[in-house]
Amino acid sequence: MGAHGEGSVDLEGAVDLDGPNDPGDLDDPIDWDLARRVAVRTARREPYTAPRWRDGLAEDFADCTQRAEGLVAEFTGLRSLSGPARGRVTDRVGWIDANLASFQRLLRPLAEKLGTGSDGMLAPITRRVAGAELGVMLGWMSTRVLGQYDLLIIEDDKPEDQDIVYYVAPNVLSLENKYAFDPAEFRLWLALHEVTHRAQFTGVDWMRPHFIGLVESVLDSVDPDPKRIAAAVRRVVEARRRGEDPLAAGGIMALFASEAQVETLDQLAGLMSLLEGHGDVTMDRAGKGLVSSAPRFGRVMRRRRESVRGFAKVFQRVIGLDAKIKQYAEGEHFISSVEKAGGTALLDRVWEDPGNVPGIAEIRNPRDWVSRMSLTEAAA
Repeated sequence: MGAHGEGSVDLEGAVDLDGPNDPGDLDDPIDWDLARRVAVRTARREPYTAPRWRDGLAEDFADCTQRAEGLVAEFTGLRSLSGPARGRVTDRVGWIDANLASFQRLLRPLAEKLGTGSDGMLAPITRRVAGAELGVMLGWMSTRVLGQYDLLIIEDDKPEDQDIVYYVAPNVLSLENKYAFDPAEFRLWLALHEVTHRAQFTGVDWMRPHFIGLVESVLDSVDPDPKRIAAAVRRVVEARRRGEDPLAAGGIMALFASEAQVETLDQLAGLMSLLEGHGDVTMDRAGKGLVSSAPRFGRVMRRRRESVRGFAKVFQRVIGLDAKIKQYAEGEHFISSVEKAGGTALLDRVWEDPGNVPGIAEIRNPRDWVSRMSLTEAAA
């Protein structure tokens, strides 16, 4: 979870679907080694690699992370149940490696379900295509992301590399230099957003299992039946005839989802919109008086999210990132509307129970959620 900058995709020489490579675990539907190679190549050369640019960065973000934790707890009332937050400054390759590890943990049940070892001659090609696609996505995003909280926790699985708030040094430095941001204020502002996400997942005892449960529900219902592909193609054609964008709802994943998956994806979209909107609202309000440039930071980030053009714009839509970008604005609008209706006390009800989390339809029409909470309170 995090904020997103400029990047381009260059796959020349990065993908060779027929070339000699370590086959790895042929029962895994993704070639993770290829995914990493493609991601690193796609990320391209990093700016600001000289040591003089990095001096003091780790210390700055360690301090900002600690300060942000106290400010977020005071403002939101969400206090972590998992000890103090830990910040880690990394480069693009480090961010790619961290996310590959998270994907491997998250997709482990799906890998067991869709293992390709028995699929004959096409299995190696399928694995490599999946690895290449994942690599392109992670490599491109590594050029954009500024910070991210890694929320996936697996017991006894390298705990030192989990529950980390990451800051991607070259992207942060690039933005600071491009817009002449004050580093002290901008870094605290970033930390406030990412630490807010950590507070959401470690200060609300049901949040992490609820989120992972929704994701696993989608993965458990994945069906490789070719009929699903045919149905998706029909939906694309029908949407085009109606003048609609078939990718607008969430990229390829939403396009190929079953009815049951669509319902779960709507729940996930509602939850993510709430969390991202809450992160943006908190980063502005909790730093009041400490981050005087917050309004300017916010304007630049909104323009940055909306300014992608050409191939990158198409790529965003295919992978569903356009839908994610909308989550920030829709989440902020939901929070503002709820607070107008009942103040922070009403908004805080979203943290009481998973059933109180708004779906995406309620995010877009907050009055429906306010009415539902009123009915629930009256019934109680």
